[in-house]
Amino acid sequence: MTALPIYTISIGDPAGIGPEVTVKACRDSALHVLGRWVIVGEAWQVQELAELYGLQVDQVIQSIEELADDSKVAVLDAGLISKDDFEVGRVNANCGHASIQYVKMAAELCIAGKSQAIVTGPISKEAVAASGIDGFCGHTEYITELCGLETCRMMLWNKTVCVIHVSTHCSLLDAVTKVDQHRILQTIEIGHQAMLDLGFENPHLCICGLNPHAGENGMFGREEIELIIPAVEQAQAQGINITGPYPADTLFMQAVRGKCDMVIAMYHDQGHVPMKLYDFEHTVNVTLGLPIVRCSVDHGTAFDIAGKGIADPVDMQTAMNLAVELTSSS
Repeated sequence: MTALPIYTISIGDPAGIGPEVTVKACRDSALHVLGRWVIVGEAWQVQELAELYGLQVDQVIQSIEELADDSKVAVLDAGLISKDDFEVGRVNANCGHASIQYVKMAAELCIAGKSQAIVTGPISKEAVAASGIDGFCGHTEYITELCGLETCRMMLWNKTVCVIHVSTHCSLLDAVTKVDQHRILQTIEIGHQAMLDLGFENPHLCICGLNPHAGENGMFGREEIELIIPAVEQAQAQGINITGPYPADTLFMQAVRGKCDMVIAMYHDQGHVPMKLYDFEHTVNVTLGLPIVRCSVDHGTAFDIAGKGIADPVDMQTAMNLAVELTSSS
């Protein structure tokens, strides 16, 4: 009998809800028939939560080579932080350091071809910064750097519509002033390929304007005329089915009603706010343009509810299922 593929989960910040939602999600027997799930984190924490929430952990391992062919859920013990090193629900530099190491360990297994995909739990950028890591701005950029690349894009996915962003983790000022035609075109191309990978034969992409009312023919800004429309025309010349730019305030409503398969948002909140409002629990963050598959929950560490046993694992389960789907289609 051939062993099932391996999928790694970086557990997120130990003080947040990442460990809880990971353990709860891994109880799903439907996921056990899809692969062998390896949680990268602290064995003591996973085992405590597993006992609390009724998860059977088959193994605690020190390297992926120790993983048994019949394992369903295992823990790759990072051994970085003890129970006395932090308090659940509070920002902590030790947790920030550990959370990044979990990501690194899990991603490197994917890069080495030992894991099919990485699913990431939520981390705290504040905690990471407190740990002394300079210049960190998010999972997406960090994993891209680990892969030796400079360019990636963030996609938000749910069963109704997908969103890809021209810019993500930067100031709104930078998102507006540093946008250029090449980056817009590149985003369109990456988004189009992602939709093909998801099984769409001729996906319809719609792009948002940067300005209110998509600039109103230059009345509220010329970025649409000078940057976005030329990029759209270039993409159309390549055979990509894309239209716009459209006013963002109406495009998302139309998108969930079937106007298009993917929306191209010009900056972080333009894409995130409507997607989280529409279907927060079933929206998954996917990093595009990488040689590996990376999916993530689309929520934060939720320190306010960490340790209270009320965190919902549905988003983690959705991310795990999508990771399997993406590796199966690639």
